[in-house]
Amino acid sequence: MVRTTLAAAALLVATAPAFADTETYQVDSSHAQTLFSYTHLGFSTTFGMFSGWEGTIEWDAEDPAASSVDVSIPAAEMFTGWEERDKHFSSEDFLDASTNDTVRFVSTGIEVTGEDTAKITGDLTLGGVTQEIVLDATLNQVGDHPQQQKPWLGFDATTTILRSDFDAGAFAPFVSDEVEVIISIEAGKADA
Repeated sequence: MVRTTLAAAALLVATAPAFADTETYQVDSSHAQTLFSYTHLGFSTTFGMFSGWEGTIEWDAEDPAASSVDVSIPAAEMFTGWEERDKHFSSEDFLDASTNDTVRFVSTGIEVTGEDTAKITGDLTLGGVTQEIVLDATLNQVGDHPQQQKPWLGFDATTTILRSDFDAGAFAPFVSDEVEVIISIEAGKADA
């Protein structure tokens, strides 16, 4: 259901082709999540999560607009806390995960909006449908990871998507068409 991602959610520093000054960072799957929420009949807000990210960030510290991101999440890695709901969201009514098993975000551009913020535009593919989305991203930290002993990046990002844009608008407006997405991701510099 919630075409995140997120993505990946995601994220982070996008743009077209990577240039010579970029460095490759691998997504840390254990510290990358996409949270989503939607309203149910106006009575409650329901939450879910995707995990299991994979992908890379081509990071240019001097010119973040020259960076790029390509991340994906297995659609089956969605969790809402209720098994029957997870099965339903994986069905043809929503994600159609048996046919379209991957949610993917590929950046196409970035607009730096502040010292640590940017709007990242990219193509989100969800349920076999690709649409352009914009992530409001914040760079949390850049530095050496105290345990991994190598350069590390951390980002948060948010966006709102419409399920109907991804042919997953079943039961709207009773189940809200709008889905709020929150992404948090870490990535470590790839080994040479």
